[in-house]
Amino acid sequence: MPRMDGKVAIVTGGSSGIGKIIVRTLSAMGAEVVMAVRDVHRGDEFAEEIRSEVKDAIVQVMKMDLSDLGSVGNFITSFKIEYERLDLLINNAGVMVPPYGLTAQGYEMQWGVNHLGHFALTGLLIDHLISTPGSRVVTQTSMAHWSGDILFDDINSELRYKPWKAYQQSKLANLLFSLELQRKLDKAGLENPISLASHPGISKTPLFRHESLLTYLALRPLMQNAGRGALTALRAATDPEVKGGDLYGPSGLTEFKGFPVKVDPRNKGNDKELAEKVWDLSEEMTGVRFEKHLRAAECSDCGCLNGD
Repeated sequence: MPRMDGKVAIVTGGSSGIGKIIVRTLSAMGAEVVMAVRDVHRGDEFAEEIRSEVKDAIVQVMKMDLSDLGSVGNFITSFKIEYERLDLLINNAGVMVPPYGLTAQGYEMQWGVNHLGHFALTGLLIDHLISTPGSRVVTQTSMAHWSGDILFDDINSELRYKPWKAYQQSKLANLLFSLELQRKLDKAGLENPISLASHPGISKTPLFRHESLLTYLALRPLMQNAGRGALTALRAATDPEVKGGDLYGPSGLTEFKGFPVKVDPRNKGNDKELAEKVWDLSEEMTGVRFEKHLRAAECSDCGCLNGD
C-alpha cells in the first residue's frame, strides 16, 4: 500500500473488529486517523495501543453515535473546527441482527445505524471531501445485499421485524448509496471524492454477537479472520488503480473469503431506480441534502448562479 503521510482519514467503528485493523493499518502508513466511535473510553485505550506500536502515529478519538443524528451533527462540528481537509472517509461501523430497537429519531436500528447514520455523515462532510484532492469515500456493505430488498411500506419493520431481513435491507442500502453517490459526483463533473464500496466476506468479528451459537458454529468453517476481512476496505481506500463505483470483495469463488478483488453488485444492487428512491428517502429521513455542494460544482464551469 502507498504511504499516506499528511492525509486525514475518518473511520467509523474504529475501536473493534475490522475497524481496528483499518485504523492500525492506516496509522502505520502515515495517515492521521480520526476514530469516530460511540465508546470513547474504549477508543482511547486502542489509540494508546497504536501509539505504543507505531512511531509518530497520530490517532484522535471523537465521540459519535450513529444511532443519533444529533450526535453525528456534533461530531461534524468538532471535526470541522480542527480539520480543513478530509482525504478518506471509511463508513465501516455497523450492527447485525440485534433485538428490535429504534434510533434516537425513531428509525429501526439497523436501518438507522448502518445506513442513515453514514448517509448523514457523508453528506455533512461532502464539502471537505470535494475540496481535498484525491479524496475517497469507502462504504462497507455485505454479501447480505445479494438477498436484500427495500421495504418502503415498512422501512422501520413496525409491522413485522425479521432481524436478517432488516440487516439485508440496510446493507443493500449501503451499496446503493455508494453507487448513487458516484453517479451524482460524475453528473456534477467532480473528480473528488470518488465513492467505492467493499464487503469483507464472512469475517470473524463482534458483529456475530447477536447471532445464535448454532448459526455461528455452522458459519465458522467458512470464516476468515478480521485482518483478512479488512483488506477489501483497505484496497478500496488506498489502491491508486481503483475507480469510482467499484465494489471490492474477497477473491474466493463464493466471495466468503480470500484476497481483495473487484467484484460485481448482485441482484437489486444493480438497480439504479431503486438507488434513487433510497437516496430520496434517506434525504427525507435525515434532513441531509448533498445538492447544494454538488450543484455548485456542476454550475462552476458555466458561471451560472444556480449553485448559490
